[in-house]
Amino acid sequence: MEKKRILSGMRPTGKLHLGNLHGALSNWVDIQNSDIYDCFYFVADWHALTSDYKDTGLIKEYSLDMVVDWLSVGLDPARSTLFIQSEVKEHAELFLILSMITPLSWLERNPTYKEMQEELSNKDIGTFGFLGYPVLQAADIIMYKAYGVPVGVDQLPHVELTREIARRFNFLYRDIFPIPEPLLAEVPKLQGLDGRKMSKSYENAIYLRDRGDVLRQKIAAMFTDPQRMRRKDPGRPDVCNAFPFHAIYSPPEETVSIAEACKTAGIGCVECKKRLARRIEEGMAPVHERQDYYLSHLEDVKGIIADGVQRATKIARLTMEQVREAVKI
Repeated sequence: MEKKRILSGMRPTGKLHLGNLHGALSNWVDIQNSDIYDCFYFVADWHALTSDYKDTGLIKEYSLDMVVDWLSVGLDPARSTLFIQSEVKEHAELFLILSMITPLSWLERNPTYKEMQEELSNKDIGTFGFLGYPVLQAADIIMYKAYGVPVGVDQLPHVELTREIARRFNFLYRDIFPIPEPLLAEVPKLQGLDGRKMSKSYENAIYLRDRGDVLRQKIAAMFTDPQRMRRKDPGRPDVCNAFPFHAIYSPPEETVSIAEACKTAGIGCVECKKRLARRIEEGMAPVHERQDYYLSHLEDVKGIIADGVQRATKIARLTMEQVREAVKI
């Protein structure tokens, strides 16, 4: 049976954190390991320019670090194609063509456009590139004639816009692109240390490379139940910022035990977070071990990227031959 192609990417705007791991990367690894999909995962460095165009000095470093972390959490270059977007120039050409046929009103009504404007209010993002990034995203996806795109519920509007753009191209020119399906994933609700969304922008993240004293200090400072002011006060695990991490990193019986002890003030927040720090350290130990290996073998990582670029480019060139023929240009 022919495998169905899957595509997804991440912007290299900083270090990866546990929100990235459990919000996307773990799902990518599961999809890869299912052996029913042909997976393409890319570093979206051109997308990074939409918000970080004033300071591009670290994009290359973050791009390489990102692939190191992907490999460390279990992405396998023998089973997934890993590449960097800007090294496949066909993405830019297809973006240009799609931008000619995408109505401005589609971009202006994108529900995440205003949300990202608010989240990135400290940056000047009133640019054509920022408004039009969903068109580049559509080009990324349909370039590989992807069957599906793994996303969380909050990203569904992006996939729907890609579907609309693909339909419009097929209607105007020729039926070239399959209409990609969103592959919804169950995403754990992990907040940052301060209770807000975990984000590099908010400086409230636990990074994949945090370990030892750095990790323990971050966990110790984590926001918990705001109504639990004293050790003898009963807690509420359902509103505590630390408890969802226990659900991932602690054994099920220990998670249940901690929840009950919290509700009866049998355990305090300090002890609870010490246990959590130990569990996260244990859970992340294999990842940290692989990080150390790849960081000391960066030439191997660059070779993996080069191979991925070659594989992606082969497909992209074939797609663009069909596009040029259809557009008659």
